[in-house]
Amino acid sequence: MRTEGSEITISSVAVRAKVHRSFIHRHLDLRADVYDAADQPSIAGTATMTTRRSLDADNLNLRATVRRQTQHIADLEARLSELLGEQAYSRTGLGAPHNHAVLEDQNHTLQNEIQELQAKLQDRDEELGAAREANRQLMGQLNKAAAANGSAGQPGGIQRPTRPD
Repeated sequence: MRTEGSEITISSVAVRAKVHRSFIHRHLDLRADVYDAADQPSIAGTATMTTRRSLDADNLNLRATVRRQTQHIADLEARLSELLGEQAYSRTGLGAPHNHAVLEDQNHTLQNEIQELQAKLQDRDEELGAAREANRQLMGQLNKAAAANGSAGQPGGIQRPTRPD
């Protein structure tokens, strides 16, 4: 096979010897001889020399390339999916608005205003509470003065309703 320049593989040797490939694989010495013969240059001499080792190296390189390309494709698919999702959200109005930063600033300003108004409201509530207390004290003083004078029916005095017996 070497003198003919034909390819030397386990399958081609098995066909030439009229045995099954598994026969060569089971006999380690035969398999090693086939691999050695495949690594030897052919006598017919070809312009390019292909050995089993070079084919194995090419195979490993191709597998590594396929792995890198598969990862690259997965990365591109993820990025495309992300971009399509953003585009769909912006077209439907479901996504975040483009002027997000402006709205954030506006939100911050409004929150500050709310805090200021809540502080003013609390001050007013305290003032109202103080005014009510002063009103209670004044009403109490008026009631005491009216009771002391005995002038419940006079102007300025407070009349209490009577109960029917």
